Amino acid sequence: MRMKQCGRRVVLTIVVILGLSPALAPAEPSTADNHIAYYERLLRLNPTEARTYYRLGDAFIRKARETGDLGYFTRAEAALQKSLELAPRNAGALRHLAYVFYSRHEFVTAATYATQALAIDPRDGDAYGVLGDAYLEVGRYDDAETAYRSMMAAGGDLYAFARLAGLKSVRGDARGAIADLQLALEMGRVDRSYPSESVAWTAWALGAEQFAIGDIDAAHASYLTALKTQPNYYRALASLAQVRAVQARYEDAIALYKRALAVIPLPEYAAALGDVYARLGQLDDARQQYELVEYIGHLTALNRVIYNRELAYFYADHERKLDRALELARLETSVRKDVYAYDILAWALYKNGLVTEALAMITDALKLGTQDAKLFFHAGLIHRAAGHADLARHYLRRALATNPNFNLLQTEEAREVLARMDRAAEPITAENEAPW
Repeated sequence: MRMKQCGRRVVLTIVVILGLSPALAPAEPSTADNHIAYYERLLRLNPTEARTYYRLGDAFIRKARETGDLGYFTRAEAALQKSLELAPRNAGALRHLAYVFYSRHEFVTAATYATQALAIDPRDGDAYGVLGDAYLEVGRYDDAETAYRSMMAAGGDLYAFARLAGLKSVRGDARGAIADLQLALEMGRVDRSYPSESVAWTAWALGAEQFAIGDIDAAHASYLTALKTQPNYYRALASLAQVRAVQARYEDAIALYKRALAVIPLPEYAAALGDVYARLGQLDDARQQYELVEYIGHLTALNRVIYNRELAYFYADHERKLDRALELARLETSVRKDVYAYDILAWALYKNGLVTEALAMITDALKLGTQDAKLFFHAGLIHRAAGHADLARHYLRRALATNPNFNLLQTEEAREVLARMDRAAEPITAENEAPW
């Protein structure tokens, strides 16, 4: 109940800060809502039915995915634990618990539950998927691939191809990731048994991969597909806002970020909205959004775990509380060992003037060949601070070549720094020698 009250409090805060009508906050009941109500009614009639608790837990998970509300994962855990108490050998309930713990960034526990599910049912492809996800987050990429290949062998469905796409993306195969996501999306269109949120997520993930390589038009189309599949889908709303900002359609971007925040207040959305205001010179509005980032990140104990990475990036990107950014980045690497954990630690170290340590971390972040302009931008500035001018220019050029619009504010910084470095590197000749 406490989690639910916190969720209501933050949504009302968002409504007030953004100047939205309170009518925008509630949503029409979804299929997941209807299932939750149905299974809760059944349990009032028969409170010892393990299968019903399992289905209720599944409905809570689907609601959490639709809305981004972490409180539903807590309710899912309670229902699934009750199901297992009544019927311990339920591979599905164990697999769902694994997903709950994964979603709360408890990756070791998630892997444990997924392994227990597979011990009961070695053909459970979805359990392999969650196991692979947990391995991916802690940097065990070969183990993640093994799990995903096992998932594929159990049945190459939308979920299997989407997960393989994520691994390919981290390993630098952006085109392969896009191809897998396109195939997964086609499966979702043909087979209507997939939940609409799963299909919308796939379209959104496809758009994110396309945006990452600078294909803005394709990304735009994919985000619209996601919104057509799942109206008011918060991920697609925020990503479409990012596209509108790239197109300099700033008022549209503001409206879309506000809609996304009204669905679920995520710190990265508030930060992005603040950046749009900053670009427009509306500094009071930007400051208000930046304060909201911290409010969301510190609202609950779970938020203070889930959003460590987002807060660390926010502080480092905006030159705020740099000692706290480093503290959060170090916490991240104690839990996660993926390339982005190393990247945020490198970035926070650099911002705190610890360039030698930052170099080691950015090298780890780049070791898989991930094609991400943000990583290249960070590498460029870190190498510049270390006095490695050639490497700095190399990485800054790669950032802009990979995605010329990777960040509303940092893209401009990358161009300016590169231009200054190029001018400084020009040899003095009779043609370009200063007249004085």
